[in-house]
Amino acid sequence: MSIPTTTNETLRANSPGPHLPGTPTADISSRPPKEAVEDKSIPDIEHVPVDDDPRKWSYARKTITLWIVSAASLISTLASSIQNPMNELIAHNLHATSFQISWTLAAFIIVQGNFPLVWSAASEIKGRKLVYVAATAIFVLASAIVANAQTINVLIGMRVVQAAGSSAAMTISAATLADIYETHERGTMMGIFFAAPLFGPALGPIIGGCLSEAFGWPASFYFLAACGGILLGAFIFLFKDTFRIERSLTYQAALRRRTNTAKGLKSATESTVTESNAKTEEKQASDEKASPQPGSIEDGTAAVKVESGLNDVRLSISDINPFPPFWKIMQQRNNLAILLANGLVFALSYSVSYTCTRTLNMHYKYDALSVGIVLLSLGAGSIGGSVIGGRWSDHVVTKMTNKNGGKWYPEMRLKSATLAMVWLPPSVVAYGWVAEKHVDVGVVCVMLFLCGFFSIWMYSGTLAYVVDANPGRSSSAVAANSSFRGTLAFVSIMVAARLQDAIGDGWFYTGFAGLVVVMELLIVLVLRKGESWREQSLKIFN
Repeated sequence: MSIPTTTNETLRANSPGPHLPGTPTADISSRPPKEAVEDKSIPDIEHVPVDDDPRKWSYARKTITLWIVSAASLISTLASSIQNPMNELIAHNLHATSFQISWTLAAFIIVQGNFPLVWSAASEIKGRKLVYVAATAIFVLASAIVANAQTINVLIGMRVVQAAGSSAAMTISAATLADIYETHERGTMMGIFFAAPLFGPALGPIIGGCLSEAFGWPASFYFLAACGGILLGAFIFLFKDTFRIERSLTYQAALRRRTNTAKGLKSATESTVTESNAKTEEKQASDEKASPQPGSIEDGTAAVKVESGLNDVRLSISDINPFPPFWKIMQQRNNLAILLANGLVFALSYSVSYTCTRTLNMHYKYDALSVGIVLLSLGAGSIGGSVIGGRWSDHVVTKMTNKNGGKWYPEMRLKSATLAMVWLPPSVVAYGWVAEKHVDVGVVCVMLFLCGFFSIWMYSGTLAYVVDANPGRSSSAVAANSSFRGTLAFVSIMVAARLQDAIGDGWFYTGFAGLVVVMELLIVLVLRKGESWREQSLKIFN
């Protein structure tokens, strides 16, 4: 990808410093209050003028984009949960131990959570569409190989590859929505978008149970391969890339590194040429017959060659390093606090789903299909919390912006989570003791619904905050969020069964509710201190 000739101007427009005539900050006052930023000294990279601005696309084009990325996220989460009801069949057919079966689940989760760091960095250099197509193709291929696996080791290995392919959807999709929607629209759209992948954990066990009972365990993975193939076609023929290099801080940082390297080479070359020329002049002083050598300053060819290279800087796959963007996100205290909170939300979700399955199997004697139906209540609550919480988030942001004289700042988004924060800890405690006492399954379903509803209501606001608080780095921020989610979910699955057996559901989830309270205190802390922390970070890193 070649760099436009206006690159230097773009870099100046996006860099901190006083306002320059003609830069995008001149447009801030003309935007509606709910699109204004809190401080005009902070570069507004999200509104840098670009060709074919995705935020000015038609409603139909945006809706198509939303549906495609939502479908990709649904398939991603479906792949993580579809295996649960067929574990016994896989163990029997592939002669696998329970430990090996547990690794097919845990390895999938940890890779799906952390591999987005690579995809997000790639999408900030090469664009969203290329990453979607490459990742989906990998997912389709891996799903087909899993369906034909003859040993448990092959299945584990291909589940890891499958996880890597599926992991792009959640991270890049959130960044895609940030590309096409303004800040005051993102809460609602994030809520709608996030409802789709929440169907995965709810529908996965039912689909997996039905297909495995009817056609054998490979049928579920053939189903995933078929869904991935349809999705791949949609990305190739219907999806239009939303990425614009002018609005990517990651791209601009990579460009500066490459340009500075090229300038360093130029400086070294000029220094060498100057030294050589000095020696030539000394020789000329003693021998008037000497003539300038090719490549000297008089000849000018060295400088011309280096300058030509500077005008044709290209970024390649070697510039895709996921760790610098990840480290930039992690160094900001507001990000770290919210990422820990978001990770704990998913640790709770995976833990509840896993331990509830064990409880229903052991104490209620439910089969795989019945377990899947009960877990629908957790999925239904999560979907409701996502949609309603997203709309509530936008409502709160709009209301607070108007009260603040039209000035907006990202921490307003967290205010919308406080209502759900009141009810989540008691819901978690109530679920634990209901499961402990093995009461009527209808009560279990109600508690599952409430846990899903309030946790995702809160998460819809905190996820939107992660995007809003990191303009120009939305993809890297969501990838970091995915890493925390996957890592803490992995830990929760590895310890949940042991703690459940040791102290029971009641005390286990009472303790978990204590962690939830700590998580909520982190959110309150960012609500109060986040703005000042972000300003300090801008001074340090810029």
